Amino acid sequence: MGMHRLTRVTMGVPNVADTIGYYTDFGLTHLGDGAFTTREGGEQLRVRHATSRRLLELGVGVDDVDDLARTASRLDHLGVAGGADGTAVTAIEPVSGFTVRVEIAPRIAQEPVPATPYNGPGRIERFGRAPGVLREDPIRPKKLGHCVVGTTDLEATMRFFTEGLGFKVSDYIGDKGAFMRCSVDHHNVLALAAPVNFLHHTSWQVDDIDDVGRGAKAMLEGNPDRHVWGLGRHHAGSNFFWYLKDPAGNFSEYYADMDCIPEDEIWTPEVFEGAQGLFSWGPPPPPSFLEPDDLAALMTGQHAPCR
Repeated sequence: MGMHRLTRVTMGVPNVADTIGYYTDFGLTHLGDGAFTTREGGEQLRVRHATSRRLLELGVGVDDVDDLARTASRLDHLGVAGGADGTAVTAIEPVSGFTVRVEIAPRIAQEPVPATPYNGPGRIERFGRAPGVLREDPIRPKKLGHCVVGTTDLEATMRFFTEGLGFKVSDYIGDKGAFMRCSVDHHNVLALAAPVNFLHHTSWQVDDIDDVGRGAKAMLEGNPDRHVWGLGRHHAGSNFFWYLKDPAGNFSEYYADMDCIPEDEIWTPEVFEGAQGLFSWGPPPPPSFLEPDDLAALMTGQHAPCR
């Protein structure tokens, strides 16, 4: 697979300054002008002004010009117009209208993190206090893992990502969603059937379950209204999660321990129904996670021009 990661998410929000403050608290490094970096992925988030919250652009990294040519050919075959400038191919997702920029980008070389020792019945991996309770450094996400988009035409959005861009399907949530990947991670994009096109959440990798919890604790101290859902573990992808909400209404997720799929031969997509499509264990998701509180407002304003 010439594709190897998401490079960047650009989100449009009506309250830029508040949203910048939130993602600074979340642990991303603000470069100025709404641009943020992760520890290992470089610049991976941009916050821009829009009349209502939305996904403006999604970046996908590839290795070389041959990968760009294959992308352009797939998009042309699908009948999607694309632009090219020698280092990137751009196309407009036909349902939501956000731009996807497929660009030549370096692969992320992640520094290996030693496995966290955990004691268990008949198994002593550590003596003394657990490392997780002794950590004092603030959470700094390692990379952007995935984003989730609501779409009013799930089939068309899936076709754009798979047939047009070359993403592969990992698993399905009944007939309501598809987990798709452009890397060895279980998913980099989840498309969900929805009554309106919107950005549901972005997801950011941390070291382990302790850092998922430590990050959420820091975000909630003095700001309990940021809490959405967690702590839990998904079934699809198997990752630990905790979801929070930014001031614009977008969810953001700390995650750790994601399934990896290095070769197609070892993976067969499954169809998960009911709760299994959402989580393996943890508290049940609140209604606002499935249908965000501002959906009606988004439906009213989805045709408002971006500014």
